[in-house]
Amino acid sequence: MSLVRVHNFSVSLDGYGTGEGQSLEAPFGHAGDRLHSWFFHTHTFRAMQGGEGGETGVDDAMARAWGDGIGAEIMGRNKFGPQRGPWQDHEWNGWWGPHPVFRTPVFVLTHHPRPTVEMAGGTTFHFVDGSPQEVLALAREAAGGLDVRIGGGPSTVRAFLAADLVDHLHVVVVPVLLGRGERLWDGLEGLEKRFRIESVTSPSRVTHLTFTRP
Repeated sequence: MSLVRVHNFSVSLDGYGTGEGQSLEAPFGHAGDRLHSWFFHTHTFRAMQGGEGGETGVDDAMARAWGDGIGAEIMGRNKFGPQRGPWQDHEWNGWWGPHPVFRTPVFVLTHHPRPTVEMAGGTTFHFVDGSPQEVLALAREAAGGLDVRIGGGPSTVRAFLAADLVDHLHVVVVPVLLGRGERLWDGLEGLEKRFRIESVTSPSRVTHLTFTRP
């Protein structure tokens, strides 16, 4: 059976995975880039953008596992874009431009399904309404035996954790306090009992936590 994995998911010290006030210009709301600046400096991020260089230390070693063995992704609608309710704009296809970094089938959770969108480079966005179990079954079929990545945002990761469907979870604790936004851990008391947990702190001052099923 393929694994269900979460990678490079950043949270603040007070547990927020995104800030308040998401918009087209501010994908992470008032958090800005504070939760992800550790990632932007890595070689992995530069390579994803088609660039060169970048740091190759602890942060990069953790970040580069993001794509290995992944055959499909599941994301929440708010990771795809800031629109709410029925789709008003079918021309805009996410924050990643014409060549999204995923290069696999991507299943976008929404109560308002819309036609599939095929993008350059192998990314295909499917817009589906269903339970975590139902959507995971679709993603596993599309992944062809490879692993499925849960890409976020916080409510989507939380839903798959609550359903006990996650095999590997990589959380990056960033030393900032956001105070408002959407939290990851709410309703997940006792989660630590399901996993073997390891941690490492990097020179960028973030702490990488990995939760792996024993």
